[in-house]
Amino acid sequence: MNTKKILAPVFVLVQFAAVLFAEPMVSPSWGFRIDLPEEYDYVAGDGKDKFTFHSPGGAIFELAVYPPGAPYPTPLALAADIQKRLRNKGEISEFEYRNRKAVLLELDFPAPSSTSRLSGWGLCVELESRQNGAPLLLALAYGEAGKAALQTLHLSALDSLAPSEGDRRAPGPLTEYAYPRGKRIRVSPVGLDLEAFAREHDREGAQALVEREFEVLKRAADSPQWKSAWSRFYRTIYRDSFSRLSEIAFALERHWSVTETAPVTEMAPGTTWDLAGKALKWVQSFTYERDPTGSDFVNLVSAAIEGRGDCDSRSMLWAIIMEQANIPAAIMVSADYGHAMGLIDIPGPGARFELDGVRWLVAETTAAVNLGRIEQKMSDPAHWLGIIFQ
Repeated sequence: MNTKKILAPVFVLVQFAAVLFAEPMVSPSWGFRIDLPEEYDYVAGDGKDKFTFHSPGGAIFELAVYPPGAPYPTPLALAADIQKRLRNKGEISEFEYRNRKAVLLELDFPAPSSTSRLSGWGLCVELESRQNGAPLLLALAYGEAGKAALQTLHLSALDSLAPSEGDRRAPGPLTEYAYPRGKRIRVSPVGLDLEAFAREHDREGAQALVEREFEVLKRAADSPQWKSAWSRFYRTIYRDSFSRLSEIAFALERHWSVTETAPVTEMAPGTTWDLAGKALKWVQSFTYERDPTGSDFVNLVSAAIEGRGDCDSRSMLWAIIMEQANIPAAIMVSADYGHAMGLIDIPGPGARFELDGVRWLVAETTAAVNLGRIEQKMSDPAHWLGIIFQ
């Protein structure tokens, strides 16, 4: 987030509102979810089993669902048939995505009505099992082979697929394929005398996703959909980071000794307010770090372990810690102010930000102030965008 470190903040109590932007598409029939980059438009399909999306730049995304059993008993059988029908020259790779069979296809095939070639990626994966077996989902993301800039868009689109509800807070299938999480390792959240666990490749995988999604975000920088694209950028990071941070968040909650039965209205040790305040002070202590030449976003696993990051990294980390403790949280970001803050749905005094029918309490993560405080010069609601991750 492009912002300057706050040196002498003057904080006031304010109340303001904002608009919620684009959301992922969920299939009521099959249970999968997809969160495509904003530049895709729906152009054809039956709204249930078949969907086709195009982008103005020439990217194509096709999705189809096949009922359990015939004609394709496995993702590999489906991929093999696609390979034959498209006359595809790319490789096929089997892998396992969160205990279900999956296949990744490298696409390199002739265009149906010209001499040019098309390239991209495809994914075949099992959906949630039913009584007669597991349905199969096929997704193809491709475009003209000479347009190398589309490759990032193809990967982002495929990786946004969540085959079942349980996958909506876990790394996407392509990220999991490219960066397997590996074995559990002991880590120490910065500045605290406690032990937690993460996976050995979590930092690498999380940062790779950040950099890829930042490239997608830049494509929409000058478009009318920039707010929706910005929302998707943070939603995608949230989805990838949530399960990576689960054991760290649990260790932090246990360390700060929150009592689940304590009334949330009490601002005393062991209350929800107390947990939110301690987590806020912790992220406020991080080293302020920016990288204007890259994504300018430290992945959340590195932020938690190494204690570094800008305002949006800290705000997202804090919000995920709250959500891991079953406390509704969100963030708000501002292009005009070059800043980001956390949001939380608990009683208590302070500035409130109305979003999706909820009056959220604000949380400043880069200056040493209490919950509910916001600097006066940043208090205009017209300059903030609220982002809910669900």
